[in-house]
Amino acid sequence: MRLAGTMDADVPVEPEASGDNRLALLLAMAMFVLVVDKSLMNVSISAVVDDIGTTVSGVQSAIALEALVSAAFILIGSKIGDLFGRKRAYVLGLLGYAVGAIAMTLAQSLTTIIIFWAIIGGLGASLLLPAMQSLIHGNFQGAAQRKTYALVGASAAIAAAVGPLLGGLITTYLSWRVAFLLEAVVIAVVLSGIKLVHDAPYTGPRQVDVVGSVLSILGMGGLVLGILVWQEGGESVVALLIIGALALVGLVRWLVVRKRRAKATLLDPGLFTSKLFRVGITQQMLQQIALGGMMIALPIFLQMVLEYNAMAAGLSLAPLSLSMFAIALIAGRRAGGHRPAAIVRAGFGLMTAGLIVLLPVVPRASNGWYLVIPLMLAGSGLGLLVSQLNNYTLSPISEERVSEAAGVNSAGGSFGLSFGLAFAGAIMLASLSFMFTRMAEDSTVLPPADQQHIASVLESNAEVMTNTKLEKLLADEPPAVQDEIIRINTDARPRALQIALLIPLLAALAGLVNSFRMMRLPDPEPSEAAEMALGG
Repeated sequence: MRLAGTMDADVPVEPEASGDNRLALLLAMAMFVLVVDKSLMNVSISAVVDDIGTTVSGVQSAIALEALVSAAFILIGSKIGDLFGRKRAYVLGLLGYAVGAIAMTLAQSLTTIIIFWAIIGGLGASLLLPAMQSLIHGNFQGAAQRKTYALVGASAAIAAAVGPLLGGLITTYLSWRVAFLLEAVVIAVVLSGIKLVHDAPYTGPRQVDVVGSVLSILGMGGLVLGILVWQEGGESVVALLIIGALALVGLVRWLVVRKRRAKATLLDPGLFTSKLFRVGITQQMLQQIALGGMMIALPIFLQMVLEYNAMAAGLSLAPLSLSMFAIALIAGRRAGGHRPAAIVRAGFGLMTAGLIVLLPVVPRASNGWYLVIPLMLAGSGLGLLVSQLNNYTLSPISEERVSEAAGVNSAGGSFGLSFGLAFAGAIMLASLSFMFTRMAEDSTVLPPADQQHIASVLESNAEVMTNTKLEKLLADEPPAVQDEIIRINTDARPRALQIALLIPLLAALAGLVNSFRMMRLPDPEPSEAAEMALGG
């Protein structure tokens, strides 16, 4: 018979709740800015193009590049935090984002946006995300830690839901520059509370896998940059793609050899011995490819074809983001006895259905109302995926390795997003060039000289353009030529965007097929460590 005083010795004692509520709020504010930043650029494409005199493809390339830099450096960013201090990495990440936001406020050229927003801001994100996770773990204990993870996760979800509306509102009634200035102000407020942050010391191995780091950058960077260079009509496309593919193959072999020799690796290849982790991260990547493809094709359609301002574009995209938020919230709490794999299958099924419905709508839609039902279907599917995939991927990973696995998961998702943005954009412009040239050559109105001129211009600089802007460029042409080129533009743009939507559709279909494989695997056990690593 055990004494009453000894019974508690067999029961795990939860750490006493501790942590500063002000710091939790500041961390949530930092995450909100991080997520809203993406939506803001998407709904402000036309405003940015008009203000700085650049092209839609140029802005789209900057958006894809920002996601790529974040993906390529996030594992390295985590190691930098380990070696030089998580608090220092957190501050540098915030400063990187602030530099990007201030540069957007003052930018007068696409070069400025690429250097300061896409590259420096992307590097900031790669430092900020892993540092925030470590600092939450080190600055909060017990129930306070769980609440902070949940608060930061909720902040990200709310930002994803309201981002298009908030960005559209500020861009339309004030300016896209004001929106980025407000981002910088929020970051300044977050930095003002830096004294509340206590560094979380790292006690693990301090060796750096330099070769693995370089190979990961070359691999992801080569593939996405190759697509972006192709999109812009540049050279060395094949060389970049080959370098990217070879670097990824080399990375796998390098990690396996280093692991066998018990040397430091950029990431532990042993993570991929879990079938659940492999299939989960694959599904995560396919989900993000689909999302990236939609989030470049749809804003361009709304702003360049329907000629919507940022507010109207944000409202038109709201069914996607709001349904995703609502369904993720409901499915996360009320999954009940449904298997995670079955919910993922339903998610990819709904997203596929939404995109199939969307494809024939795009060439015929005269306003954003036509998109409501397909976007709600696709958004509901994304919500189901968001509610399950991250935890499914990380649940089989042991607690001591879940932080590293979360970094790999984030890198895979960010790479998928950048790939979807770049590939859908490149396919869209290639299709536009082909169709515009073919329709011009088939025209009985355009003289042969104009047909050849259009073909040569599009060969080097295909561009999605509003009819209003095109009319201004054609002001000196005869009325018959003006009307014919406007007609061709009106017919070619939605078809090119329709073809671009095939990229997210194919990714969604691949995810749906892969979900049947998930159904044959055992369900993962719920993991509190995974939930906390993902933000509650």
